[in-house]
Amino acid sequence: MRLTSARLARTTMPMNNVTNMLLPFPSGCVEGRFLRRVKRFSVEVAMDGGTVWAHTNNSGSMLGLTRPGAPVLLSPAANPARKLPYTLETIDFHGVRVGVNTLTPNRMLKAAFHAGRIPGMAGYSTFRAEAVIGDSRLDARLDGPQGTLYIEAKNVTLVEDDIAVFPDAVTERGQKHLRELMSLAAQGVRVASFYLIQRCDASCFGPADFIDPEFARLLWQAAECGVEIWPYMADVTAHGIDLGPALPLVRRG
Repeated sequence: MRLTSARLARTTMPMNNVTNMLLPFPSGCVEGRFLRRVKRFSVEVAMDGGTVWAHTNNSGSMLGLTRPGAPVLLSPAANPARKLPYTLETIDFHGVRVGVNTLTPNRMLKAAFHAGRIPGMAGYSTFRAEAVIGDSRLDARLDGPQGTLYIEAKNVTLVEDDIAVFPDAVTERGQKHLRELMSLAAQGVRVASFYLIQRCDASCFGPADFIDPEFARLLWQAAECGVEIWPYMADVTAHGIDLGPALPLVRRG
């Protein structure tokens, strides 16, 4: 059954009161329990005796996270006429809140640029999202007196043995982006790959060679070719998401 507005009101989250958080969640967020994922982009959530369907934009596997009964946080759709009225924002994994919205890394990049929170972006005066260069479209372009910086952003939700790893499924798209970044680096263009680790239980970051060995090979090759690797932990709360510390890049094993 679908939840009535009265039932939704009883599970609505309080408005965010953390003024310095880079990405506060909108008002009207609701909590529930994960039931199942259907056709990759929709999830069923239980709330107060009923169920509601929500959109998830995460095309990865969300490996280990989609456990029936896991607490979730949903944000309301910006368009009230959208077929699925909520978007999946976070899933709890054994007490750790994990951000699964894949738009968050791009939004975080922009917010961190304007807040001066990432040293690698210091000195640039303009930020442009979805920048086209040749046949490529990268997540951000920064320009300033020192030149241009292109950045590709990825969302990290998987942790193994204290190491945050990406991807959680084979990603030909991710492999393509690394090749594009290496091509730009070879032309003398400054480029970076930003990995936002949307959970707090990792101490370092590395490619998931046990899931996508080709991506792992390309990431290490990219690092050797001058592509800057920026792994950052996110502080994921019920009120929103802030940028945490940079993590070291390590090889597994």
